[in-house]
Order: sequence, then structure tokens, then C-alpha cells
Amino acid sequence: MSTRTDAPYRLSHLRALEAEAIHIVREVAAEFERPVMLFSGGKDSSVMLHVARKAFWPCKLPFPVMHIDTGHNYDEVIAFRDEEVERADLRLVVASVPDAIAAGKVTEASGNGATRNRIQTPVLLEAIEENGFDAVFGGARRDEEKARAKERVFSFRDEFGQWDPKNQRPELWSLYNARHHRGEHLRVFPLSNWTELDIWEYIRADDVRIAPLYFAHQREVVRRDGMWIGVTQHLTLGDDEEVETRTVRFRTIGDATGTGAVESTASDLDQIVDEVAATRLTERGATRADDRISEAGMEDRKREGYF
Repeated sequence: MSTRTDAPYRLSHLRALEAEAIHIVREVAAEFERPVMLFSGGKDSSVMLHVARKAFWPCKLPFPVMHIDTGHNYDEVIAFRDEEVERADLRLVVASVPDAIAAGKVTEASGNGATRNRIQTPVLLEAIEENGFDAVFGGARRDEEKARAKERVFSFRDEFGQWDPKNQRPELWSLYNARHHRGEHLRVFPLSNWTELDIWEYIRADDVRIAPLYFAHQREVVRRDGMWIGVTQHLTLGDDEEVETRTVRFRTIGDATGTGAVESTASDLDQIVDEVAATRLTERGATRADDRISEAGMEDRKREGYF
């Protein structure tokens, strides 16, 4: 019987995705002068941060993380963000939407159902320009939404921060073109080839820390636009809206006034993996109010400079 041990080493699906993401993160650190990683406290950005820390372990992350703070966050998410920043000794840049509103730089929408998601874009672009960031890591995945699927891993943005899906570089053989002129930058998506199920299986396999809102818990909610919206100090209730207490969890986390929860009893990672494997609705399409504006809502916002 042969005892040869030189057979090709095969990575598991998750470790292959991790290896690709680590390669992308290291490539950016080598090619760009001032990269930054977006970190909202959500599951995707938590996985992206976890992978990035692996890429440079045992050294600290060689670039800062940035949160575009709408001011309409769940308290649990901000607490988790701050805990992670302290635990990993990260440099945190906060770009504040409330500060931009107070300065008259952006105008907040009003009325029942209004969110601050859209006005994050000019705040993000201003923060990129002020800090001179030339590469911005984002945790977007291609399976989230149709416009996301048009992205390359290295997504070119012009001097106005805008995205043109027809003006993107080819990435044959996973070769990435980092060239850009002064004032331009690239968004970089290390998790492009991951799915929501991959994210959850990786969180379980690698014991990635995530915000507690992702696990089933009892919360006061109202039914709005077919979603369960959590009751917070930021939410203005309509005259016909009734507050209920439901057992819910969040599949995605964003502006608290426009991110819906789903009814669920999944209180541990095994149950969440089983639940996600069985669903046929994307988390954004099912629980993000701003993704329901129009058929091309996300693409329009991305052209303006959105994540």
C-alpha cells in the first residue's frame, strides 16, 4: 500500500474563502498608502475584521476602521462596536451623520418611515476625502442584491466617489488592478464570493464574535411595510401602529428605523445556520426598507457613492 503524503492539499470551502479574503486584504495593504476598513458592528463587517486580523496576526491591524454613524443605531450594536475596538486595539474613525445634519451639509428626510440611510453617502465621501483614504474595505457580498453582483472585488470610484458599472477593471486569474489617480479611490470587497450561509458557517467554525441582536430575543416591535421594526427612541410611531412584543432576531443590521427583524426562535449558531440554509429570501430584500424604494434603488445609491 502506498504511503505517499505528497497528494495535493485541498482546502475546505470555508478555508478557501478565508484564504482568498486574506490574500485580498494583504494585497490592499501592500498596494495602497491609506486604506481603511468599514466596520458597522454587523455580521459581515465582523467577519471581514476577523479575517483581516488573521491576515496580520500577531501584529495589529495596519490601518484604521471607520463607522458611518447615522445616530439611529441600536444601543447593542454601538456597545459591541466599542468593545471590539477596545479588545483588538483598533484605530476607530467615526463619520457622524448627526454632525453633518447639524452643519447643514445634508438634509434629513421626514415623515413616517423615513431613514437616514441615503444621507450616509455624502458623509462617507467627505470622510474619505478628509482622511485621504485611497482604498475602502466593505463587507458587501454578491448574493445580497442585484447591484452588488455587478461589483468587482476592486471597485473603482472616480474623483467624485461615484461608481460606474461599465467602467470597472477585469479581474482575470484574480489579478487586481490598484492603479488610481489622486482623488480617486477603490472600494474593496474581500467577502464578494461569500454567501450569507458561508458567513454563518464561518462564524460558527471560527467562533467569530457578533452583536447579540443576531440571536433570537424578545423585543418590542411594530409592523411596518411588511417588516417588524424595533421600537427605539429613534422611531416615530404612526397613529395606526401598535407596539407588540415578539421573539425576533436580525439577519442584517443598519439604521434602526429602517432595518426589520424576522420572527425566529434561533438562539444559537446551529439553529441560525439551519434557518439560513432553509430560507429563500435575501436578508436585505426581506429586512431593509431602503432596498424597497425601487427596482434599481441600490444601484442608484451605489452610483452616488454608497457602500
